[in-house]
Amino acid sequence: MEPAVAPGSLIIADRTRGPARSALRASTATTSTAAPDLSPTLRSSSISVSAGGAPGTKTSAISSIDADYVIYGLRKTQKRSIQEAGNDVDIYSININSKITSRFAHNVIESRAVNRANISKEVFFDVDLPKTAFITNFSMVIDGITYLGEIKEKEVAKKQYDTAVSRGQTAGLVRASGRKTEKFSVSVNIASESKVTFQLTYEEMLKRSHGKYEAFIKVKPKNLVKNFKIEVDIYEPQGISFLDAAGTFITNELQPVIKKTIAGKKGHVIFNPTIDEQRSCTNCTNTLLDGDFTVTYDVNRETPGNIQIVNGYFVHFFAPPKLPGVPKNVVFVIDRSGSMYGLAMRQTIEALLKILSDLKENDHFNFLIFDGSIDTWKKHLVKATPENVKEARYFVGNITARGMTNINDATLKAVELLNAAQESNYLPARSVSLIILLTDGDANVGVSIPEKIQQNVKNAIQGKYTLYCLGFGTSLDYGFLEKMALENSGVARRIYADADAALQLQGFYDEVANPILMNIEVQYPENAVSDVTKNSFKHYFDGSEIVVAGRIIDNDLNTFTSDVKAEGSSNSLNFIENVDLQEKSDSKIPQDYIFGEFTERLWAYLTIQQLLEKRTYAKEPEKSNLTAEILELSLNYKFVTPLTSMVVTKPEEKDKTQDTLIADKFVDGAAQSQPSYPSSMSQSSQSSPSYAQNYRYPQTYVDSDPHFVIQVPEKKDALCFNIQEAPGVVLNLIKDPVIGITVNGELIGNKKVSGNLESNQTYFGKFGIINTGMDLKIEVNTDKIIVWNGEKKMIFSWQETIRISENGLDLLINKKKNVLLSMGEGARFVIILHKVWKNHPLHKDFLGFYTLDSHRFSTRAHGLLGQFFHGIDYEISNVHKISDPQKPDATMFVKNNMLTVNRGVQKDYRMDARDGSKVPCWFVHHDGHGLIDGNHSDYIVPNLFSTE
Repeated sequence: MEPAVAPGSLIIADRTRGPARSALRASTATTSTAAPDLSPTLRSSSISVSAGGAPGTKTSAISSIDADYVIYGLRKTQKRSIQEAGNDVDIYSININSKITSRFAHNVIESRAVNRANISKEVFFDVDLPKTAFITNFSMVIDGITYLGEIKEKEVAKKQYDTAVSRGQTAGLVRASGRKTEKFSVSVNIASESKVTFQLTYEEMLKRSHGKYEAFIKVKPKNLVKNFKIEVDIYEPQGISFLDAAGTFITNELQPVIKKTIAGKKGHVIFNPTIDEQRSCTNCTNTLLDGDFTVTYDVNRETPGNIQIVNGYFVHFFAPPKLPGVPKNVVFVIDRSGSMYGLAMRQTIEALLKILSDLKENDHFNFLIFDGSIDTWKKHLVKATPENVKEARYFVGNITARGMTNINDATLKAVELLNAAQESNYLPARSVSLIILLTDGDANVGVSIPEKIQQNVKNAIQGKYTLYCLGFGTSLDYGFLEKMALENSGVARRIYADADAALQLQGFYDEVANPILMNIEVQYPENAVSDVTKNSFKHYFDGSEIVVAGRIIDNDLNTFTSDVKAEGSSNSLNFIENVDLQEKSDSKIPQDYIFGEFTERLWAYLTIQQLLEKRTYAKEPEKSNLTAEILELSLNYKFVTPLTSMVVTKPEEKDKTQDTLIADKFVDGAAQSQPSYPSSMSQSSQSSPSYAQNYRYPQTYVDSDPHFVIQVPEKKDALCFNIQEAPGVVLNLIKDPVIGITVNGELIGNKKVSGNLESNQTYFGKFGIINTGMDLKIEVNTDKIIVWNGEKKMIFSWQETIRISENGLDLLINKKKNVLLSMGEGARFVIILHKVWKNHPLHKDFLGFYTLDSHRFSTRAHGLLGQFFHGIDYEISNVHKISDPQKPDATMFVKNNMLTVNRGVQKDYRMDARDGSKVPCWFVHHDGHGLIDGNHSDYIVPNLFSTE
């Protein structure tokens, strides 16, 4: 069976049959770069190096920098707890060097370790990269031998990966590791007294936000490192206007360790604490470095633009200073569906109240709140006078969560409000009109097909307004929101359901709160340039920057001219800049700051990012053409992008066979590229919960007596089987040792009548969910929901609708219906309560269990459901009718087994908890024997919270 691999995800290949074990894994998530850029400027990346024990012990240690860089301390991975490392493996050097030339950052992360033990040890190298960065190089030096990475087309790399799988290696997916970062990791065994050097290179164009470029550094080394250094060298031809560095953990004693200097066009920051300076106290062995460290800078802006030309490639930076603002017209479209209940709604209200305080009096605005129905604050947009703002604050403060999610009609209503205001000439002639949509779920009432909503919204807006889509939490189809925003000149942003969600919302608004220019066109000498990146922008916001790059093809050109045309607050504007090509020379840039042809690489980087955006919503044949163009650029410039992979091969010492290690780029909102479910699963229902419509991920579930149903999207079909066991038996449904999640279910039977059991049917009456990484245990039974979050115990009843969001746990209880459970960036489950009528003579209340994001689990996931999370291959043949023509028999070839199966129908109760929807499937008899690994009895565990 070929393991299922989600498009753009990270693959881990790991040989386990010998003592030499290695694995490389990396994942990335793309972020929109459409104007205005709404992402942080120099995003965080981290590096971790870990040391483990002898093969089989599964111990490791990490060190990390987030300095763009984060460096974590030593950890023991057997139970995923962080402990102090021993002295066997000495991680004696972590060196981060970032060279930034004209906003283009070239980052090299190097770490060195030595194994001082008399046995081999496993060492891990972990790096959290900015999501918008492209890896360009990786190498390992072991015992003087260098192993290099090679960039290849994803399909070519996949063939090498399949070969590795056929040799008995395992594979897994690594998800984005945080809000701004993605994970790259490699592990290797090194022999006694041996050394290893890891080196990773990645590149990224820095984006300006709030008037500065920022390096966010999460400093968290859990151990003392002999040579620990972060060094950032900046060269900006315009000159550096300011440079700052600060840290939440910086004490008065540690402040002098931060060195920063500005010398005209050059800036330098170095953080190089000694071991003694790292200590939390004079004789302590633990480190003081634990917190955030930021480096911020900006450039001089004496002219609106700056053009850099090196070897025929130009980059044009445009950010005009000191211009009056343009009035804006904003319709806020706020989701108030039931899933927003509790903390999410409180945080939204908090952010909106602050945003109201920041409106300018010449702005116009309105609020539209929606669930299954739509309410507007006013019938039309109103001016942001103090009186109107005060009234709006009262309205916002009284928004309550309820009902369904009708995204289509709500967004179209917002367009209608803006159209009416424009047609009545109520709005200023020179003004910017924006729609800001905030939702935490998928459409489940009205028009609920994402593609249809996108088309309706695009047809309604007709390029007149900009749409920004904010996705609250992880229980939504982010890819759909991103497509819809990009098609309408905006961007999507995920708002993480953490304690600072209100600040995230407010921070987003601040980036679009001050439009300065609109309808910007950037022009260059006709017939003198080619391959120009995007040069038309709907808006320019104060504190941001427009970047255009291209190639000069006229070798006889003496003067290079840029002409920027735009609409300002009161008139049309022209910004013209001339560059004398005879005087322009890259020799003016210090050689220390040139890493290859940096303007050409910046052009390639920007081109790929913009083509990836267009590809997000493109249709055939344009999508195929964009894919070919992106692939060609990625291979030519050696970038790991969603269409390429980095392959590293490492010969083993014993038999000289090769370990194949592949690093891919993970795409946020990858749901868009997943196959659809069969038509029988595509129904919509007025009563469906908001989470039930996301059918883009393979899903598995167990419900009723207990029927296990496995969706197989690539075959547009499903498999099903029953488990027959006694009441009280606990079955393991999911066990993933990589992400530390286990799910078990306990069976219940029907009632006994006069001491006799009327039916041998069983159902699930309890579920136990364990997340060891979050120190979390949850029991869901037919009476209540019990949560143990560390030392804290909480008990909830099915008799009320309530939402709890804390420490990465998001728990939504819909009264007497279902529970939606989300844990951090990982798993999402739905548990449905089946109520029978009071005093039923036979049946008891029971539960159904549904997985929503099975692709987020590693390929080491197992259990009765978990083993199918990454796909299953089978063939159906010899379909023939029996006594019931609606339920034919057939032969199934699966896992080298020939099984007789018959066509059946099971029920999916997510959309309709009472009657359910029919799901045709091939039924495997005898407790799933031949389909599941081993026997069903292998999955019986001692108790509800067993993780063994």
